[in-house]
Amino acid sequence: MIDQSRLLSQLQTWGQQLGFSQIGVAPVDLSSAEPGLLAWLAAGFQGSMTYMARHGLKRARPQTLVPGTLSVITARMDYLPSGTPEGWQAIEWARLAQPQTAQVSLYARGRDYHKVLRQRLEKLAQQLQAQVGPLGYRVFTDSAPVLEVELAQRSGLGWRGKHTLLLNRDGGSMFFLGEIYVDLPLQPTPPVASHCGTCHACVTACPTQAIVAPYKLDARRCISYLSIEHEGPIPEVLRPLMGNRIYGCDDCQLACPWNKYAQRSALPDFDPREGLQAASLLALWAWEEGDFLRQTEGSPIRRIGHERWLRNLAVALGNALRNMGEGPAREQVRQALARRAQHPSALVREHLQWALAQAAD
Repeated sequence: MIDQSRLLSQLQTWGQQLGFSQIGVAPVDLSSAEPGLLAWLAAGFQGSMTYMARHGLKRARPQTLVPGTLSVITARMDYLPSGTPEGWQAIEWARLAQPQTAQVSLYARGRDYHKVLRQRLEKLAQQLQAQVGPLGYRVFTDSAPVLEVELAQRSGLGWRGKHTLLLNRDGGSMFFLGEIYVDLPLQPTPPVASHCGTCHACVTACPTQAIVAPYKLDARRCISYLSIEHEGPIPEVLRPLMGNRIYGCDDCQLACPWNKYAQRSALPDFDPREGLQAASLLALWAWEEGDFLRQTEGSPIRRIGHERWLRNLAVALGNALRNMGEGPAREQVRQALARRAQHPSALVREHLQWALAQAAD
């Protein structure tokens, strides 16, 4: 017989040693989440992420995804860089008000979190296996049809905020989630109560009104989706609202009062790499594909490729042009855009032409 309490304590100790902030255990019956998932898909809120519809209810059925799964070990890992100063939210808001400064989402300024979490979840699973004997398991972090927030919420890692992200009283929302599906019956850890109350700060802060109702996100309007997941043209009506955000968006998290408790990570993996924090749009626009691949090696940014990188930058440069007065700086942006006017990608050319047109508005 397994001493459930002792084993959970051991898992939490190992998790802490591996850099995780919290470890929980979720049950595998997520049937009560299925109607909400189906309604979200039926509304088309997944946009061009067609794989979400293809996976259907597999996302809510751990035993269908990994046959034999009896429990899900959940984990969260803080990602604010160790050197993040007090008042970091105000610093981020200030950068958003600087049209010529590129804004990259905080989580993407360091090493690719998929690699960091997956390696450490694998080590945690191996430690568990060494303790209990033969174990069937699979590790995940934003890499398969998994209802990550639902599992995290049910295991007590936090509660779902109105922006749909997980919130924790001691860590805000600035953390990654990961899971280990195991064929071992473990006692679930209890969920916690929601503490959002009447606050609507995240809903109000969203630049594109992508949070169409509390706990309901239309990905088609979300800047993170548009700049990362979406492969085609960005809808023209949304381009001015993107400002200088070229990869992801943190606005709903910056506005959340609970993020005053966001914790710094002790892992150097999430420290910002040179050139991705407060870089100028023009400096990044000058990267050729080789530069892009070299500068983003090991970064989550590489997954969008150079073409979409230029698409995003063109939108940001167009927004900068619209907000700049006549002068040498404005002419410099115009010339930089014009130098790529014959770019082989129709996607890049279309956004570039839109950007140049903003100078006339």
